Amino acid sequence: MNLESPTVTVNKSTEEVFAFLTKVENFEQLMPESKQKFEKISDSRFLFQLKGMPELVLDQKDSTPTSQVVLGAASDKLPFTLTADIIALENNKSTAKLTFNGEFNAMMSMMIKSPIQNFINTLSENISKL
Repeated sequence: MNLESPTVTVNKSTEEVFAFLTKVENFEQLMPESKQKFEKISDSRFLFQLKGMPELVLDQKDSTPTSQVVLGAASDKLPFTLTADIIALENNKSTAKLTFNGEFNAMMSMMIKSPIQNFINTLSENISKL
């Protein structure tokens, strides 16, 4: 399953957006209002829970300075990645787009598609407010 957020404009440079997204504790600021729990586990790992959903642990899997940050599930039970692509527009302005990529069976995909799309849309919208 591959889902994408809308591309949003951020009034920050790619360096600033990248620096923000590579500090896992900053994801707490991006979470939807339905966030019930957020905990930084390490410099590259955090746990969060949204209302009505199980706890998820995300790891920073990879990054390309100033252009991409890849987070992934720490558990093999729900294998997925969440990739933030950052593109420079002009001085102190850039765009960001989130892509969710997961391998789920058809039944699971039907159940989680809408909540995940809403989740990445909210994250993206909140990135635009940085």
